[in-house]
Amino acid sequence: MTTATKIEAILYLKGKPLSLTEIAEYAGCDRATVEEGIMELMDNYAHRDSALEILETPNGYSLQLRSDFHYLVQRLIPVELGLGALRTLAAIALNNPILQSDLIELRGSGVYQHVPELVELGFVKKRRDNDSRSYSLQVTPKFYQYFQIENLPQILEQQPEEN
Repeated sequence: MTTATKIEAILYLKGKPLSLTEIAEYAGCDRATVEEGIMELMDNYAHRDSALEILETPNGYSLQLRSDFHYLVQRLIPVELGLGALRTLAAIALNNPILQSDLIELRGSGVYQHVPELVELGFVKKRRDNDSRSYSLQVTPKFYQYFQIENLPQILEQQPEEN
């Protein structure tokens, strides 16, 4: 088994970006050997017709699906959202953008668990609001794409009003 093969197995099994130091620890070798192995792997993946690739990310090296195949992820691996998180997401979408403090008043303290999950899944963008101590939350393009929503305000305008 080559060092590159061992590194490939480590990246596959960990399923997240790893630094050279972390890879070296798992592989039981020095950083220079890991760097050579990573370069060999990157070259191998670049020259074969594969759905996978080795990428250098801000958090380290990662074995991941090529971006050309991301559409399959949405079709084959549905996102599992609990009812509370789904309701929180709906509240964010309907009030887009909304301050986290306002969302907590609307939905309760469960928001503190829901928002990080929704941010991690890529449905919500969170940034510090300049005018308050709270965060501004808004849905992302992934939200519209995943739920197949072209334009939320237009959909809401078409709904008949309930009396």
